Amino acid sequence: MAEPLILAFDTSAAHCAAALLSGDTVLAARSEAMGRGQAERLMPLLEEILAGAGKNWSDLDAIGVGTGPGNFTGIRISVAAARGLALALRIPAVGVSGFEARACGEAATPVWIAIEAPRAMVYLERRGGGAAAPELRPASEVGTLDAPVLWLSDLPGAEMATRIARIARDRRGQALPRPAPLYLRPADAAPMREAPPAILP
Repeated sequence: MAEPLILAFDTSAAHCAAALLSGDTVLAARSEAMGRGQAERLMPLLEEILAGAGKNWSDLDAIGVGTGPGNFTGIRISVAAARGLALALRIPAVGVSGFEARACGEAATPVWIAIEAPRAMVYLERRGGGAAAPELRPASEVGTLDAPVLWLSDLPGAEMATRIARIARDRRGQALPRPAPLYLRPADAAPMREAPPAILP
């Protein structure tokens, strides 16, 4: 029986990262640093990874995608791509948060997962004993936490994509909702304060 082939990607930070996993074997893992341009680069990168491994889109068994928290636009790019690919290829798409990716393969003892956020804030999730839901807190509070802290930024983009692929592989047989962005703060963009101009007939 052929090993499941999983393609995973993430653009929730200043990178475009992807990995291709066959069973337990990493066939490819790449990350390109970029603050902008993920929307234009993501699909070509995925095609390059598949071609480099001698695989086609039709060979895939599941898609894994990073759902954040992180850059709003980047998260939307990846989640939309994952949903579209899953629909077109008729395979599952599995959303994986940055907290889950960072914790993957780590010891099960209590630990805080930390993800940098704008304006001197940090996204935090406590895992292990006394687990707590993700929240947004001032970065100054990190030093007061009651367990060791693992930063997502310490994880290279290629390794993050690889962990997303492993989690997606393990979850692909489960009944899961479609991937959705994990937002823990309001968007920076705000609706216009002024009334829109009248449309002439």
